[in-house]
Amino acid sequence: MQQMYEGGCHCGALRYRVKGPLTDVAHCHCSVCRRVSGGLLVTWATLPCSDFQWLSGTPQCYDSSPSCVRYFCSRCGSHLALTTDLSPETIDITITTLDQPEVAQPKKHIWTTSRLPWLHLDEHLPGEGEETL
Repeated sequence: MQQMYEGGCHCGALRYRVKGPLTDVAHCHCSVCRRVSGGLLVTWATLPCSDFQWLSGTPQCYDSSPSCVRYFCSRCGSHLALTTDLSPETIDITITTLDQPEVAQPKKHIWTTSRLPWLHLDEHLPGEGEETL
């Protein structure tokens, strides 16, 4: 049986569905993720675009860099997804917008050279200095 997960923004205006499994999950420490989220890091699940579907609402888009587009709710501001020219066949979703975020266990840290120096990493997870594709 195919694994399916749903999620959405805080106010409920945007809903999405993904086909699992959610295996490529990483804590991102880049400065762009911190600034757009207001958090210490953002945890992403990367999956094929073909496994992602918007169910309701139309997200707003923000070109956060020359190669990256972020999708968010214009009503509540929730940051839900991103696509990048570096990997055009995939989409990243913020795991905290899943209805059951506990199903997406992080496997690594990315952009660790940008992490805040006082933030201690989960040392049992492997780290990558730069994002790899």
